Order: sequence, then structure tokens, then C-alpha cells
Amino acid sequence: MTTPFDEEPHKRPGLFAGLRASFLTGIVVIAPVGLTIWLLWSATGWVDSVVLPLVPETIQPEKYIGINLRGVGLIIFLLFTIIVGWIAKGLIGRSLINFAEGLVDRMPVVRTIYSGIKQISETVFAQSERSFERACMIEYPRKGIWAIGFISTTAKGEVAEQVQTTGDLVSVFVPTTPNPTSGFLLYFPQEDVIELDMSVEDAAKLVISAGLVYPNRKEADDEENNGKPKK
Repeated sequence: MTTPFDEEPHKRPGLFAGLRASFLTGIVVIAPVGLTIWLLWSATGWVDSVVLPLVPETIQPEKYIGINLRGVGLIIFLLFTIIVGWIAKGLIGRSLINFAEGLVDRMPVVRTIYSGIKQISETVFAQSERSFERACMIEYPRKGIWAIGFISTTAKGEVAEQVQTTGDLVSVFVPTTPNPTSGFLLYFPQEDVIELDMSVEDAAKLVISAGLVYPNRKEADDEENNGKPKK
């Protein structure tokens, strides 16, 4: 029994509202998959358009297969890159590279462009060391305001010598949202940097999403359920 003061019972959504909710749910499922496939398809086509015109017509795969298969140029590019890398690691390859770089150093404009691209390539594709070691929290731009940062290395040389600190000086990259490729390089005393348990990838997702996507807390929840006290 209801009274005049009781709230109206919750009404079930109408047909249009249900269709709208289903449509939005479908968009959330389809959009990431569709965009990923589209980007891969477009990137493969772009590589093919650049590589295949450089292949002699007599050995064009399309001539023997009969159809233009997307991805053939990408495969050729990968094989060519592997061969060049294998040669470059040898003594003869290193000698040729040093000779070519010596010629480039004598060209005023070309050497500037080449050195910049080389530094970017070595930073992005280097396998010997990671770009960032750990994610952290630092007080920036003032006390009481916290920001996500990425610890790169411990300061060395003149940077470490000129700053008087009780401990190590740590270089921290503070990215901007939603574009984490731009940001600020800051130096903090080790004691002012709070290292996080989350991975660098999870911290990057947090920055890109403007705080909407947090790392999975499943492992932390499992530890708490096993009897470990909460922090």
C-alpha cells in the first residue's frame, strides 16, 4: 500500500531509451576495435605505397600473384631493415656508417637534421635501456598540489654538482594531459619524490585519460584479502 507521501515507483526505461543505451554500449565495444584495425590497415597501406614503387617491376609480387596484396611492402621493409641491421652490427657495416657520418658532418644543414633524427631514433628504439624507470608523485607546481611524474635517471655531472642537496638529485619528467609527449623536465631531491607501485604504462594511461582510467587494483585487493593490512 502506498501513501500520498511515498515516492513514485521507479519506472522502467522506454523502448527508445533502451535502444539508445544499447547503441552507446555497442559504440564503446566497436570503436576501439574498429579504430585499431583502421589504423593498422592505413599504416600498412602507407608503407606499401612507399616501398613497392622502389621495388623493380620485374620482381613485383603483384606480377606473379596477380592481385595487389596489402602488406607485401611492409614485409619487404621488415626484411630489408633486418638485413641492414645485421650488416651494421658487423665490422664492415660499422666502418661504412662511420665513413658516411663523417661525410654528413661536413654538410652544415644536413648534419643538423641527421643528428636530430638520429638522437630521436636512438631514444625511441634503443633496447639497452628504458626511457623511464618508475612512476612517481611529486609536489608540483607548488606545495600541496601533486602531479604524476616519470623518473628517468639520477642527475650526474654539473647538474648534480651545482645543486646542494643532502641526497641524490633525481630527474623527473612531468607530462601534460592529454598529450604525455610534452611536459617539463624537473630535478627533485630524492626525499621529495614518492615512487608508485603502478607501472609506467599504467601511469601514462592515468595521465592521458585525465584521471579517468586508474590502474587495475586486483593485485592489491588480493593482498588485502590474504590478510595484509590496508595502507
